[in-house]
Amino acid sequence: MARYNLREIATDALIEITEHGQFSHIYMKMVLDKYAYFEKNERAFLTRIVNGCVERKIELDYIIMLYSKTPVSKMKPFIRTILRMGVYEIYYMDGIRAAATCDEYVKLAKKRGFQGLSGFVNGVLRNVARNSDRPLDYPDISTRYSMPQWIVDKWISDYGFDKTAQICEAFLQEAKGLCIRINTALVKPDELKRRLERHGIACALDEDISEAAYISGFDSVTAIAEFFEGMFYIQDYSSMQVAHNCNIKTGYNIIDVCAAPGGKALHAAEIMQGTGHVQARDLTDKKVAIIRENIDRQRASNIDAIQWDATKLDDSAIESADVVIADLPCSGLGIIRKKPDIKYNESKEQLDELCALQRNILDTVCQYVKPGGTLLYSTCTINKDENELQVADFIKRHQEFTVSFEKQLFPSEKHDGFYLCKLQKK
Repeated sequence: MARYNLREIATDALIEITEHGQFSHIYMKMVLDKYAYFEKNERAFLTRIVNGCVERKIELDYIIMLYSKTPVSKMKPFIRTILRMGVYEIYYMDGIRAAATCDEYVKLAKKRGFQGLSGFVNGVLRNVARNSDRPLDYPDISTRYSMPQWIVDKWISDYGFDKTAQICEAFLQEAKGLCIRINTALVKPDELKRRLERHGIACALDEDISEAAYISGFDSVTAIAEFFEGMFYIQDYSSMQVAHNCNIKTGYNIIDVCAAPGGKALHAAEIMQGTGHVQARDLTDKKVAIIRENIDRQRASNIDAIQWDATKLDDSAIESADVVIADLPCSGLGIIRKKPDIKYNESKEQLDELCALQRNILDTVCQYVKPGGTLLYSTCTINKDENELQVADFIKRHQEFTVSFEKQLFPSEKHDGFYLCKLQKK
């Protein structure tokens, strides 16, 4: 830490995310790209403290308020940010002495022009450190798991108190590793495992999905040669369930209507072993460019990508598809572990707008399904309004479809929260 102040870099990143509305996963990628020359442990420190402070923000503010007469909301953004970071280090980062943590944030306050508040920072953090061994008496689920109260209330209404607590706790658990889908057209799972392990990367093959694996112990995916060679694709276990539940056969015509970045469409193309055709669509040229980049890297020949607004009917596609994959825009409340700022940025009003958009797209794209074909609807959320209730409403309007399979996956160490429903056209 002698060459640069990691805590100062992390502070600036957190202010951008928590005060200025930057998306945590996008902004942290920019930060890590900028400091790509940092040592692996330094990059890991930045990632850990920034993501940790975002995902546990409500809890950290609760702890700060036990020792501060000034409400967190009334503090200057820089001060509340470094206090959150200090509390996070004290409670959740082993190997760092509490006294050193206090000293570093006091120095940082002085360096950034807050000499007059350095005593306040010192007092709060030293009080926190002195009492950190005492068990915390959390007033509610929202505070304990840093989940906004309106989301907690909604999940309690949908799933009950105990299940809601389990969901919230799961989001704070460490994932099993980065889940990848092995491109079996290019490499066998065992061979990829051997190749990665030769690089010092741990690779655990999944027991249920043969092409799924979990990797850990690497610095950056973009530095792994096998990634650039198309031997694997970053895709969550839950997302892989989509292609596996479409009953895809060789020679099928498949349309993925909201495909970016392309994982599900590529998975479907891979299952067809070079036969048939998958058309991956999305709203903007930028998203289509990302899909094409992934197609090229995966070296898939039976798939292409086009720009198309899923709310607009494509007359040429009516009753042309054996399978339509509709993984639609949603609240993202199932992937909070990957994108912790989602829970603070969503609102009830936005949920209503998303449900209306989903309804519009489903009414449009269901027309592309052949008689006897499949519409696979999925979201990366655990909100019933967007999932089971959305499907029930769809069936009332489109009685030519029936539900043949429906599953809500809740977050676990193995996968994200995810919903999928297979709708069969009569």
